[in-house]
Amino acid sequence: MVKHGVTLVGETNLPALVAADASALYARNVLDFLKLVVAKEGTLNIDLEDDIVAACLVSRNGEVTRK
Repeated sequence: MVKHGVTLVGETNLPALVAADASALYARNVLDFLKLVVAKEGTLNIDLEDDIVAACLVSRNGEVTRK
């Protein structure tokens, strides 16, 4: 596109692309987190030695771990 003698090159609808990228990033983050807490056999595996898992744990054995 040429405007006022200047050639503009780039996406014409950048906001429409951001939502898809954000959604894909969120999905990837959820998948990576699930890989931390679900074993290959499909069983739940809460590894409290993992910093990310420990930081996300809200309750354990009926007790609130985070406030």
